[in-house]
Amino acid sequence: MRNIRLVLEYDGTGYHGFQAQDNTALPTIQGELEGAIETICREKLRITGSGRTDAGVHALGQVVNFHTRSTVPTERFPAALNSVLPRDIRVKEAEAVPLDFHARFDAVSKTYVYLVDNRPLTSVFLRNYAYHVSLPLDVGAMRRAAELLVGTQDYASFRSSGSSVKTSVRTIYEFDIQESEACNGIIKFKVRADGFLYNMMRNMVGTLLEVGLGKFSVEDVAAILAARDRRLAGPTAPPCGLYLVEVEYPSSR
Repeated sequence: MRNIRLVLEYDGTGYHGFQAQDNTALPTIQGELEGAIETICREKLRITGSGRTDAGVHALGQVVNFHTRSTVPTERFPAALNSVLPRDIRVKEAEAVPLDFHARFDAVSKTYVYLVDNRPLTSVFLRNYAYHVSLPLDVGAMRRAAELLVGTQDYASFRSSGSSVKTSVRTIYEFDIQESEACNGIIKFKVRADGFLYNMMRNMVGTLLEVGLGKFSVEDVAAILAARDRRLAGPTAPPCGLYLVEVEYPSSR
């Protein structure tokens, strides 16, 4: 028995999220990948993902693992799986890991990026990959507000309903907002944390965009965070601009 860790990238536009849906034919990343593994390994098995991205959310560095008795060489998995996967899902890396490795529970941090197209007119080619906000945004104010979200805090104000986690306390290690020099008008929100609540990233971005539009002040964000009340925060930004960029593990894993 081997435990194989894969690193994936995918365009989530045509999928109903990462997690396979029971009793439905809706396409998911997990369903497509498990089908490809069954074809290559001749085993029907379940994969474990580092997290569940929602419908329309993309990934550059999603991590999964699965146990297999297959004799396919580890280094052959990317090419073999990519030969049968849809073109909008790619396996980038494969590695044999200890049998007790768990893609979700062993993760120590995740990095997400959210892209906003802040030009008056957007490109048709960005409609599924960035959120278009046509009005000017005050990036400086958004940066000052984002600084308030860094640290170990209770992020209940940025958690959507539908999650059964026991605590809404998380640690955000960094929250950067950058304006792309290569593509004028693209604003990148980058957050690295030890974990994320349901829709936490999209809710934080939606709230900061309200700051950028002048609807919230920086001080309002401090009050929203302290209140631990989702109703006070901004709207949930749409999924198209969100990317799971990286999942980190202890060096021993």
